Amino acid sequence: MRVAELTGIRELAFSEKEKPKIVHPDEVLMKIEAVGICGSDIHYYNEGNIGSQVIKYPFVIGHESAATVVEVGDKVRSVKPGDKVAIEPTLWCGECEQCKNNRRHTCLNQKFLGCPGQIEGVLKEYAVLPEKCCFPVSDDMPFDLAVFAEPLSVGIYAVKLSGIDIQNANIAVLGAGPIGQSVLSTCVKAGAKNIFVTDRLDYRLDVANKMGAKWLGNTDNASLTQVMKMTCEFDVVFECCGKQDAVDQAVEILKPGGKLMLIGIPDVDRISLLIDKMRRKELCFQNVRRQNECFQNAIDMINDDRAYFQRLITHHFQFENTKVGFDLVLNYADNVMKAIVNVQ
Repeated sequence: MRVAELTGIRELAFSEKEKPKIVHPDEVLMKIEAVGICGSDIHYYNEGNIGSQVIKYPFVIGHESAATVVEVGDKVRSVKPGDKVAIEPTLWCGECEQCKNNRRHTCLNQKFLGCPGQIEGVLKEYAVLPEKCCFPVSDDMPFDLAVFAEPLSVGIYAVKLSGIDIQNANIAVLGAGPIGQSVLSTCVKAGAKNIFVTDRLDYRLDVANKMGAKWLGNTDNASLTQVMKMTCEFDVVFECCGKQDAVDQAVEILKPGGKLMLIGIPDVDRISLLIDKMRRKELCFQNVRRQNECFQNAIDMINDDRAYFQRLITHHFQFENTKVGFDLVLNYADNVMKAIVNVQ
């Protein structure tokens, strides 16, 4: 089978590897149909690491994916050959203290697709994964929408973890990329009325407007923070871009007792907090780690309104043009939102 591997910083090459085989009875052999290019993939592509997770070349990345089932192990019951599936990329042990406390996403023994030192990703023609990672989707759901279940599940989990009264809250989403749009769409579908979305790219704000944001603001506007404070004080801010400026803005616009949800992945090892203002406002700071038991919810949400989510899928690339897709996403070119690699 063909495999797309990172071979250096901003370098990607194809190689031939043996097609994987089912070894354990709970495993599923799948033909990978489509893979989404995620912001974390871009960190690995452009920087070679995310914090302490450093790539040793060559390495296969990619974790947002959809596939067709080819073969199943003897104990597999939920899928069969020919089924379409969306792939949940976390392999958890089910035995550690975290798993037993319903925190599979922080499993102490987890392996995550495309994560250095854990398990290679799915930018390849075939993969074998446990049945628990395979979520059936309807035959008529496009593969690119099935792929989007993974980032959407992160948005759903972030909103759930915030614990806020969505319908009556003043909400800010800082960063209108795929994760920001996932948070926004989750809030909209839950009945939120007052959502402010910011980004540096006007085309992303245009998409956020179509997705249901009430207010929009470009962060290149020096007075934006003041405008937001005059508009309302926010109950919750979802920081979705991993930038220091966004964290500072969140502290400024949150009301006393408000909550900062940190979802974005910074490209630096440290960020700082305006601790004086955080302390005086008694703000709550919550990191968000991927998703936890929200994957099926994401599939259902997409299936309920496919046209709504389809506008977020902006680009498709054939497998041989994977690097072109990565470069386009890296450079925010051609009004890209979510780019999909069509593997088959």
